Amino acid sequence: MAVSPLFLTRRLDVTTLFGMLPIDIIAILALGWVVIGLAGMSRKRNFRFITGLLYPLGAVSALLLAVAAFISLNAPPQVMELPIGLPDLPVHLRLDALSAFFLLILGGATAGISTYICGYIRQGEGTAPGLQCLEYHVFLASMVFVILADDAYTFMVAWETMAMSSFFLVTSDHKIPEIRRAGYLYLLLAHIGAIGILLSFGVLQAAVPQDSASLTGYTFAAMRGASHTGMWASVAFFLALFGFGAKAGLLPLHAWLPEAHPAAPSPVSAMMSGVMLKTAIYGILRVSFDLLHVQLWWWGITVLAFGLMTALFGVFFAAVQTDMKRLLAYSSIENMGIIFVGLGLSITFQAFHMPMLAALALTATLYHCINHAFFKSLLFLCTGSVLHATKSRNLGTLGGLIRPMPWVGWLALLGVLASAGLPPFNGFVSEWLLLQSFLFTPGLPQGYINMLVPVAAAAVALVGALAGYVMVKFYGIVFLGQHREAKLAEAHDASRRERMGLAWLGLVCILLGILPNWVIGKIDAVTQVLLHAGLGAQVAQHGWFLAPISPERASFNPLLFLAVIAGVMTLAFVAVRRLWHGRVRRAPAWDCGFPLQNARMQDTAEGLSQPLINVFEPFYRITRDLPSAFDRHPRYRIKVEDPLWFWVYLPVARAVDFVAGLVCRLQQGRIAVYLMYSFVTLLTLLFLISR
Repeated sequence: MAVSPLFLTRRLDVTTLFGMLPIDIIAILALGWVVIGLAGMSRKRNFRFITGLLYPLGAVSALLLAVAAFISLNAPPQVMELPIGLPDLPVHLRLDALSAFFLLILGGATAGISTYICGYIRQGEGTAPGLQCLEYHVFLASMVFVILADDAYTFMVAWETMAMSSFFLVTSDHKIPEIRRAGYLYLLLAHIGAIGILLSFGVLQAAVPQDSASLTGYTFAAMRGASHTGMWASVAFFLALFGFGAKAGLLPLHAWLPEAHPAAPSPVSAMMSGVMLKTAIYGILRVSFDLLHVQLWWWGITVLAFGLMTALFGVFFAAVQTDMKRLLAYSSIENMGIIFVGLGLSITFQAFHMPMLAALALTATLYHCINHAFFKSLLFLCTGSVLHATKSRNLGTLGGLIRPMPWVGWLALLGVLASAGLPPFNGFVSEWLLLQSFLFTPGLPQGYINMLVPVAAAAVALVGALAGYVMVKFYGIVFLGQHREAKLAEAHDASRRERMGLAWLGLVCILLGILPNWVIGKIDAVTQVLLHAGLGAQVAQHGWFLAPISPERASFNPLLFLAVIAGVMTLAFVAVRRLWHGRVRRAPAWDCGFPLQNARMQDTAEGLSQPLINVFEPFYRITRDLPSAFDRHPRYRIKVEDPLWFWVYLPVARAVDFVAGLVCRLQQGRIAVYLMYSFVTLLTLLFLISR
């Protein structure tokens, strides 16, 4: 184990940068983000200083952080102890393969998002630029320390800082009541989840031997070395699942996600969906495979079941949305469900002592984490450009934007194809690996699990198909067809800096799709640490062919697939130019003999959703406003709502209001009443003592 040179004696067994260990570089960069934020507050209304210097500096810092994390993937763990904090509670930091992988996601995605923000910010919108700069960079720094934390105290402080800073970012335009309500809902569920995490750490710490618990029992090193019994290990695991699931949007703790994302500025939505949700995945992986030394098969089946329900719920509701950002928010719920499905499979395989299959499932999980970070960030940023250009998030008022906004249109197409899981883009690789994990489950020793797994695999396939349907709806309604409003013809494309951020994210989506063997080789460092098994050596044997188990069972060559697509398109272009002598005639699409086409004849978001609503109507809470035969201006309205909001959240809210009302009755505002309470309490205590 390498030790930081800043506070302890250094050992030169890790690649260094500028004479320092990567953990030193990462910690300095995180603190540098805080300094950048404070510099923004010092000149909080100097728009040019903030967008021209501070945010670009933050983007460069993110790129350096990604480089330092990449170097640390195959390095021994590095630790650092900072003599700050409460007495006898110093800050412990640790950089290993798992934390390095998630820091790589954070740095890579943040580099594109911060670059985009330089061109996105407008003067006079929401919070003052300097204050937003502080909140944004504190948010980034807190996520770094969440991932680096090596004790419960540091973790919880960083976790709460992350929650509070993201709350202020969500409520940037706090003058709007809906945005304030969305922010309060997010903060409420974030703190409820934090209680679960804190209790989980308490259970883990309780198993630490008493001789060390007084001083170091709160550190992850002590928890890692403790022996946890089956019952208490299960308690700690499910408390962690509850706490981190609330942050990840796991059903039924998802309610904040579709409310907070539409309320937040688009770069904040990209950061929260693409990066912050992954800190929850990091947390559950840290507890499940690092701090706990036992995995039980029914843990995995439970996680698998909740993941499937979350994925199906997310894609069902994404398909019926008419708000761009709400659609992407539900799509994030769906992708988090897929990640938890892979996590559940990995725990199940590990419990049955099948390390290679556990490594396959965990590789699919981690691959989808990095994939989702980039393609969902790209899509949220594209909606931000559309929102700036059109002042609308409503799918019913958009259309045909690929003509006035070609950069945004084509880059959004990359994100859509990746999110839909189409080869050779990155989303396909992780979902294909996950389906391969399902194909090998008949070897499990539990017979009834083998009977249920094909049903789960079919559900995952259904999620993938509906995800493609959602992306077709999103892209087709927003960018294709005719303008639904005349003002859309005047929409402006993204600025140069916005294009740079979008292009970076799109490029990574392509590279992650066409270089899967190289990516799996890097993920292998994480699976080796957590499971002592990996796919790196296996996939390296087959060159450009991706064969996670063996070429006879399944293989995929993304470069060959890409070459075939490019070849077919080239042949088609050449054939048209040569065979038809270059004569090209443009004509309108076939209109069934009706020449007076207009935008109202196009499919609407509601129309595309109607077949799905009819098929899966029991999953929705639907309110229809049907016109009568006597309406002079008939309109058909349909409102689709989340049934869990009415079945779970509203009853709880009513119960809390009722209890609060009873308590408020004690507050009469009269001193005589309060003296009576004291007198009655005194008599009661005397009576109890006398007995």
